[in-house]
Amino acid sequence: MDFEWDEETRAVRAHVMDVARRMFRRDRREARDLRATMRELGTLGVLGMPIPEVSGGNGAGVVAAVAALEALGEAGIDGGTAFSLGAQVWAVQMPILAFGSDAQKDAYLRRLCTGEIVGAIALSEPGAGSDLFSMRTRAEERGDRVVLHGRKAWITNAPIADVFIVLAAVGEAAGTFVRTAAFLVERDTPGLIVEALTPKLGLEESPMAEVVLDGCEVPKSAMLGRWGRGAEIFEHALTYERGALAAPFVGAMKRQLDACVEHAVERRQFGSPIGAFQAVSHRIADMKLRLETARLLLHRFAHTIATGADATLEAALVKLHVSESYVQSSLDAIQLHGASGYATELGVHADLRDAIGLRIASGTNEIQRSAIARSLGVG
Repeated sequence: MDFEWDEETRAVRAHVMDVARRMFRRDRREARDLRATMRELGTLGVLGMPIPEVSGGNGAGVVAAVAALEALGEAGIDGGTAFSLGAQVWAVQMPILAFGSDAQKDAYLRRLCTGEIVGAIALSEPGAGSDLFSMRTRAEERGDRVVLHGRKAWITNAPIADVFIVLAAVGEAAGTFVRTAAFLVERDTPGLIVEALTPKLGLEESPMAEVVLDGCEVPKSAMLGRWGRGAEIFEHALTYERGALAAPFVGAMKRQLDACVEHAVERRQFGSPIGAFQAVSHRIADMKLRLETARLLLHRFAHTIATGADATLEAALVKLHVSESYVQSSLDAIQLHGASGYATELGVHADLRDAIGLRIASGTNEIQRSAIARSLGVG
């Protein structure tokens, strides 16, 4: 397969890289206003790239969007902002594009693409992460209205979100099978309560919280897609998120590698650059190998899903390989920098804290391994 970008995609990527290097040229210990950053990224056109112009985006497409997000990571966007951006674009905007009515697209997509509003998807629950059939949040029909009851956990962007896609069980369970539906719920809807911020080890710039639905009533017109077919939206959102969310972190691996090469050339011990020692040079070679294999898997995913083909397997491969590679390369970067890598002043440690979160988010890596095994007829 040919994964070469066309001239337009290369130009978009170069422009995003140039602007992002100025946007994110700062001390990573300084806090950023995420809403303001989302508006800046909306103005830059990043949020609207995979969305057609008729729906409020710029129509650049998924391949160009992945290339641009990779450039953001290489330019130095912090992991939390990249994570929040990806959660909105891939798990909120794309499902609305695929399953939303014209009225729903008109109401939300253009404003999400510009960064005017922020979106979140409320899937996970305290007892149901990737296990859709253990979902306890319920949707009850009452005439032309639907009432939601339940609790969602670990919801990215919840503290600042203006609109939520909420997945809930509907009707009676048939054995182990639970029918579900998805609803667009605005933040100021009575009965929707966003609880306190959830502290995390990494991805700190990406706010997370629990969401309570206490008799939250919405019109049936708020349903996204069809009654009882919420699993379609669940799979659609997670396929895009698992695959494309990796893009800025592949870019971060490139930034990380460049910094390690520079350090290996400039840092001297025993009268020689440390890069002259195999213990250092081989570690850098391994970082390069992880980067290139991660990029190939990422762009194969982007090209596959852009054609409309099923990319479930490709998404699982990307998510698993990129997150595991990013963790190992982050450990290598700390080791290569020695004491200065372990100290927090340079910020080398921050990549590791973010990378660990990627092994858990959007379905743990154990879930991805099981999915890959099933695709091969085992497991």
